[in-house]
Amino acid sequence: MAGLKLKTATRTQGNNKPLKDGAVKPKTFEFAFEEVDPIIAAFRRMVRGNEFDICEMAITTYICAKEHGKPMTAVPVFIVRAFHHGAILANTKVVRSPKDLEGKKVGVNRGYTVTTGVWARGILQDEHGVDLSKITWVLSGDEHVAEYKAPGNVVPIEKGKDMAEMLASGELAAAIGIESKSPDVAPLIPNAQEAGLKALRDRGHYPINHCIVIKDELLAKYPDLAVDVFNTFAESKRQYLAKLKAGQIENPTAVDKLHQQVMAITGDPLPYGVAPNRKVIEELLRHATTQGIITIPVAVDDLFTPSTRGLVA
Repeated sequence: MAGLKLKTATRTQGNNKPLKDGAVKPKTFEFAFEEVDPIIAAFRRMVRGNEFDICEMAITTYICAKEHGKPMTAVPVFIVRAFHHGAILANTKVVRSPKDLEGKKVGVNRGYTVTTGVWARGILQDEHGVDLSKITWVLSGDEHVAEYKAPGNVVPIEKGKDMAEMLASGELAAAIGIESKSPDVAPLIPNAQEAGLKALRDRGHYPINHCIVIKDELLAKYPDLAVDVFNTFAESKRQYLAKLKAGQIENPTAVDKLHQQVMAITGDPLPYGVAPNRKVIEELLRHATTQGIITIPVAVDDLFTPSTRGLVA
């Protein structure tokens, strides 16, 4: 594998910065980073064109892509996590509580399989008893996985309409993943960040947003590649967390601050590996099945390369 350079797309943030600046290097290959902004554009390019050798990927996009035979497999490196209680905005003249969404239209930014939407709908179901099947989900865009067919209660936005305007007027009762300046629009779940942290304390709810995938042809050709990728991302994370714990992050971002809050609860805000994340991945797979993201049940271990299933960092 000497001299092997692999085209890689991943964001630059604290836990990946040592990779990007060269402080951490793989043993068996070199990263050839391509900057993609926004990173979601790389997801589509990978799913539809298999354009990258190594790629950051929204985890529900990946789960959906696997069902449709896309030639990539993940390593259990979960580089982006977030709470999604604050992702749902509601028109306060139409909605008083989450249960009020039943029988109404709710917007979803971009596609139905977007990870934030999956987690947000899961919160409505698990924490507020909302029957998701009684809501019409209105999409502002299409899916990364072109072959995906959404459930019957998922519809595209009408041509020429704007989701924020529909929410402000009450045509949509709520929307996931958009912004609004309307005085009639507010977060459906108050004190969202604390609600997320409470869910973490009470039931270990700590959503995974993004993972890392590798082309299947490379995994077949280079048996040691997956472990090297995992270990390299893991070492980068260790260096970041050491600085975070020591208070050595200059101008900490909102992501850094979230990691600090989670670290105070769990000790590690970015656990990599199947074992420490099995419960939350099972939760996600349950939502993916219930919401019609996938139609065939899948086991947690089957999502990841065999050589990395036992690794933890």
